[in-house]
Amino acid sequence: MKLPAVGVIIISIFLTACAGGNSEKSTTQKKSQAMFTGAKGEVKIMSLDPGHFHAALILKTMYDQVNPVVHVYAPEGPDVEDQLVRIESYNLRSENPTSWDLKVYKGPDYFEKMLSEKPGNVMNTAGNNAKKTDYILRSVEAGINVLADKPMVINPYEFPKLEKAFEVAEEKGVLLYDIMTERHEITTMLQRELSQLPEVFGQLQVGTPENPAITKESVHHFFKYVSGKPLTRPAWFFDTEQQGEGIVDVNTHLVDLIQWEAFPEVILSKDDVAILSAKRWTTDLTPEMFNKVTHLDAYPDYLQKDIENDVLKVYSNGEINYTLKGIHAKASVIWNFQAPEGAGDTHYSIMRGTLCNLIIQQGEEEGYKPRLYIESIGDDIKAFAGNLNNGVQGLAEKYTGIELEKLSDTKWALNIPDKYKVGHEAHFGQVTEKYLQYLVDGKLPDWEVPNMIVKYYTTTEGLKAAMNGE
Repeated sequence: MKLPAVGVIIISIFLTACAGGNSEKSTTQKKSQAMFTGAKGEVKIMSLDPGHFHAALILKTMYDQVNPVVHVYAPEGPDVEDQLVRIESYNLRSENPTSWDLKVYKGPDYFEKMLSEKPGNVMNTAGNNAKKTDYILRSVEAGINVLADKPMVINPYEFPKLEKAFEVAEEKGVLLYDIMTERHEITTMLQRELSQLPEVFGQLQVGTPENPAITKESVHHFFKYVSGKPLTRPAWFFDTEQQGEGIVDVNTHLVDLIQWEAFPEVILSKDDVAILSAKRWTTDLTPEMFNKVTHLDAYPDYLQKDIENDVLKVYSNGEINYTLKGIHAKASVIWNFQAPEGAGDTHYSIMRGTLCNLIIQQGEEEGYKPRLYIESIGDDIKAFAGNLNNGVQGLAEKYTGIELEKLSDTKWALNIPDKYKVGHEAHFGQVTEKYLQYLVDGKLPDWEVPNMIVKYYTTTEGLKAAMNGE
């Protein structure tokens, strides 16, 4: 029987719709199979060339979403052995022991082996920074998500490779993210919160090169304790061609915090950055100091270029003065050999508002523990005090137990309960938890990738300016 033309059209539309529906369903299924759901053990970590203790710190705690089997790919040598011992100590500790099952491959072809076997879906790298940008680019090209320790790049000429890595990650649908632990330090979090209260802070000043609107300064130490034990650093850590100079290494955190606090969740671009000046200087280590932190009796050949009169001169210190969207900022890092008794790495920060200054200090007066101060700079002190009290009461709904302590008519300290002071090592777990959620979301916040690019543009251009200025 011959169907009427209308009937043929209707049937054709029906069949096309069914086919289209099946096609759409198939595509959706493929997407859902590629996405993370938050299921137990679905994230499988590959630890690539772990040469820095940060590689172990993300494994100091267990995560339901992360498979306990961790594949380690590394060259033979003390770097990987130190990491394995550190992780095993977490497995053997009496309180909250971990249960990581390490599958270790050691050999000169470790990177190619990881890319060919690809037993995991997230690569973590924390170690020799000379290789890191290449590790990152080739991993995302292979469709692998990357959680990288800072810095992701240490030279201006390699910066385009990092930009390419972000482009490839977008094309491949994988997440490339760096570990910014300092965003989880409670005094910094509350400094940011208070700066977002216009009745307390006003607005961020523009500042000047001599008196920036926002300043971050970090003091670190080559000899320190990690997980309760003296840290042994590899000799390459003192070679700036492998570790990177301080101005592009630790300064990564400071530039990140400046962006995160001054322009929260604002998408930035390289055009927003203007480097005004930069400088670099060395920390000098005697053979005895070098031995104490590396346990080596002699400097390796690759450090000979940095030795004068038997003293190792490390360009670990640096400062960048710049503007970000017209706001004057300064980020500086200082490395000493060893901290005073009872002290550790310290942080200083000031945000200058039109109504008050928000200051983090961590000196001897604070017992080398970070403390947040609020310093009124306006005329109406009584009105400011009332607004500050109201603002802190509002924040106390989120951060229970915080309270103001009046130090003078114009200065207060914000007392913070110990439950929020979890310490630097615990911040690695907090960053990892956040990254795991991003994997489930299938994306990073819209501002994260452009702002990571701006951050590394700032540090590498700062290094270029410091070297050209000498």
